[in-house]
Amino acid sequence: MPASKWNIADAKSKLSEVLNLAQHQAQIITRRNRHYVVLDGDEYQRLKGNLPSLKELILHGPSLEGVNLERDPSPGGEIEL
Repeated sequence: MPASKWNIADAKSKLSEVLNLAQHQAQIITRRNRHYVVLDGDEYQRLKGNLPSLKELILHGPSLEGVNLERDPSPGGEIEL
């Protein structure tokens, strides 16, 4: 089923309708030749998948044991201008 398209003025004046329709299919709002998609929250989560947050990755991610994290002290390479 194709998504419904709205210009920004119509979407603002009919926001409740846009949100109600988004429960069943994506709604596309256009503004200055850009497109924005309104999705139902459950559909968004399904598409996004179960990705860990940055905090979860840092706290529970792979071990960095054995990885050299020291900064290279040498100056950067020279470039000709």
